[in-house]
Amino acid sequence: MNWSTKLPLIAILRGIRPEEAEAHVGALVEAGFDAVEIPLNSPDWQLSIASMVKTFGDKALIGAGTVLEPEQVDRLAEMNSKLVVTPNTDVAVIRRAVEHGMTVAAGCATASEAFAALKAGAQALKIFPSSAFGPDYIKALKAVLPSEVPVFAVGGVTPENLHAFLAAGCVGAGLGSDLYRAGQPVSRTAEQARAFVTAWKEAVK
Repeated sequence: MNWSTKLPLIAILRGIRPEEAEAHVGALVEAGFDAVEIPLNSPDWQLSIASMVKTFGDKALIGAGTVLEPEQVDRLAEMNSKLVVTPNTDVAVIRRAVEHGMTVAAGCATASEAFAALKAGAQALKIFPSSAFGPDYIKALKAVLPSEVPVFAVGGVTPENLHAFLAAGCVGAGLGSDLYRAGQPVSRTAEQARAFVTAWKEAVK
């Protein structure tokens, strides 16, 4: 499996502000997370990502989500960001990130998109929105994909339903609003992070 983190759960910190980032990412790392995505539609994302790469880059795969343009990938590379997560299957974005040596989790929904992403060099696939498709759809899609490709469920994943997506063949998940909502206290992030880690351990033991 070509995925470089120990815990296959990606924390999605959509809407986080630079002055909040260190406390929340610190809580996630303490809970066991080692992959963190700050979407590019967050305020002053350049400051947040650059700062988090410097602070936690040796402990976690830090990068960006909602990456839509190759030029954004170039800016991320300048910050030494290592992770690129896309909401869609954009071959140009995937190729640029791979050229920079980044880990790419490409957003896709269909077999055609999945294979296009893999052909462009994506190391992992993000099925989005997973809750709308459901575990049965993902299980069917997994049947035609190369078995070694890591598939992440993203969209509507909770500590309560994580096990169903793992049972369907996902290696892990990207965790959004059930883990972090803009403005929530660090204590809430820490609490949900621990809940997700516990749910993952229970599901894979």
